[in-house]
Amino acid sequence: MTTPLWLRGLNLALLVLFPLSWFAPLIRAGLLPLFGLSDISVISGLQSLWPDDPMLALLVTVLALFAPMLKTIGLALMHHHLLSARLLPVLAWAGKLAMADVFLIALYVVILKGAGIGRVETAWGLWLFTGCILASVMVSGLTQRYRLKG
Repeated sequence: MTTPLWLRGLNLALLVLFPLSWFAPLIRAGLLPLFGLSDISVISGLQSLWPDDPMLALLVTVLALFAPMLKTIGLALMHHHLLSARLLPVLAWAGKLAMADVFLIALYVVILKGAGIGRVETAWGLWLFTGCILASVMVSGLTQRYRLKG
């Protein structure tokens, strides 16, 4: 059985939505209530991490950028019969790595709020990034279901 067109379309939409989510504000943070809050995105966070902690920056780069795009491109190739369906478990695993990044961001928000060092608010980009990852998990699950039927 072939993958439905709507599922292929959703997966291809993720090729645009993931990069958009990397530049969207994930959180707004500030040290003192009197000053404005700065928007922090995946990309701006990575830019500030590389000089100070390259290992953490590399981990976040793999989890937030490479894993979801690798999975999305792999699923697109699979949907168009250009990649073996035997690689679906590997692609599903790669997508779950991206969810670790959402947990990492949530952990930072909780730590910063708990420490009382400043002000931290979640922004719309966190919801977009989380939605992209959840949609990607759904696409891989449904792709696997359609592959097993066929």
